[in-house]
Amino acid sequence: MRADAARNLERVLSTGARMLADDPSVSIAAIAAEAGVDRRTVYRRFTSREELLAAVYQARYDAVEKAVDAARLREAPVAVALHRYVEGIIAVNRRWPVETSRLLAEESIRERRRRLIDEVDAFVRRATDEGLLRSDLPPGWVSTLLPPLMLHAAEELSGLSAAQAADVVVDTLLRGVGGA
Repeated sequence: MRADAARNLERVLSTGARMLADDPSVSIAAIAAEAGVDRRTVYRRFTSREELLAAVYQARYDAVEKAVDAARLREAPVAVALHRYVEGIIAVNRRWPVETSRLLAEESIRERRRRLIDEVDAFVRRATDEGLLRSDLPPGWVSTLLPPLMLHAAEELSGLSAAQAADVVVDTLLRGVGGA
């Protein structure tokens, strides 16, 4: 793909994510206009609104996978990995604010999501085994609390960098569920 075409695609997808988060019924023409590209350019790439939506979701999941990989959940010290993970996901939530649950009917998205959830759950077990998190909590409790904390931090702490917002989330999580 040519560099200008790649930039246009990135602009369309990130603009689409932002606009779809605000209005799930937004049109392709409105997304193209906001992204600064001709709507025909978007229609050549995506034959339907559903295709554009699927590409936005794929881009979000690509970004989540990169954030999980960068956190090094299996190798890094647990406190470091936790902060990296939270910071990365907050950044993803800010860049790709679209709600992905609408596309869970698509098998490839469900599989990608399942792999990510499994990896994070394994990390939470590791953090618990190593004493960073309390071991007396119900199974899955921390994994249930973490995503809404990261989402709220991305949305409500917009004046903070992703790293600063991650500080708040990690501090909140560990003070509420941290080991003694």
